[in-house]
Amino acid sequence: MEIGEALQKARNEAGLTQQELADGAGVTRVYISMLERGLKSPTLDVFGRLCATLGIAPSKLLARIEKAGRQ
Repeated sequence: MEIGEALQKARNEAGLTQQELADGAGVTRVYISMLERGLKSPTLDVFGRLCATLGIAPSKLLARIEKAGRQ
């Protein structure tokens, strides 16, 4: 699992649209789309804001990615 996949899954679990996530994190919906498709990678600052908007600790989201990579 890549960051984009994990981000999309967490967004869906939180019941947020791309626009709602973008608004909460202070980025554009297009940027969220690019992240989810793996075309961009977030900076640490943006990653933290995305996680805050999703209500998930950055370490927890990274752990999901790491766990999926081991399977």
